[in-house]
Amino acid sequence: MYKYEKISNEIRKKILSGNYKAGGLLPDQNQLAEDFNTTRITIRKAIQALIIEGIVYTKRGAGTFVRKDYLQNLDDMGSKIDKPLGTTATHPDKKVTSKVLLLDARLPSEEEQEGLMISSTDPVYIIERVRYVNGELFGWEHTIMPTQVAQISMEVLKGSIYRYLTQECHLTISGSHRIVVAAKATKKDEEAMGAKKDDPVLIIKQVSYLEDGEPFEFSESHFPYQTGRVVADINLNN
Repeated sequence: MYKYEKISNEIRKKILSGNYKAGGLLPDQNQLAEDFNTTRITIRKAIQALIIEGIVYTKRGAGTFVRKDYLQNLDDMGSKIDKPLGTTATHPDKKVTSKVLLLDARLPSEEEQEGLMISSTDPVYIIERVRYVNGELFGWEHTIMPTQVAQISMEVLKGSIYRYLTQECHLTISGSHRIVVAAKATKKDEEAMGAKKDDPVLIIKQVSYLEDGEPFEFSESHFPYQTGRVVADINLNN
């Protein structure tokens, strides 16, 4: 077990025992690093693990708080990604394919640096793909991924990135932290999905993590309202 996992387990125990109250603020990262005799980087990974589990959340400039609904999220800790290429979690008969719109590299924005825990000099891939299920348009995605994670090619993007990372690069994916919102269709939605101006669109913003707590994917997926209602039932498995 990694040290950050042991620390996240200890913090979780303190939350469950009531030492850290629901809705309350955790000690800052410097204090936690001192309490656990470790580095801030390790504490940050421990906090990220608890965010994935839905136990805590962070507010920029304010700190890390215990979620008021954390007990409801304890049954959903992590989500192992081990599904085969081109299938879905609950519908193995559905074939997922991709049309690659963009594969490029650049330096990360401040938001991407924070989400991926990287520096301003760490290059990232910019990936855009339209996704199809059984040949029918399902949505499109914009993904930012540090180039140090793996070498990504156009051929990789036509299939499953997750399968490539786990089976070819021998990485272990532990889970994702997602935020789901609704918005009106953008110009990009019109171009990528054929959505009409101001159509409702479901958006899933996601940060995914490797086994050691390192973020490897910062993505935003858009789904037209016609397919948005079944997004929760179909896992594109990237």
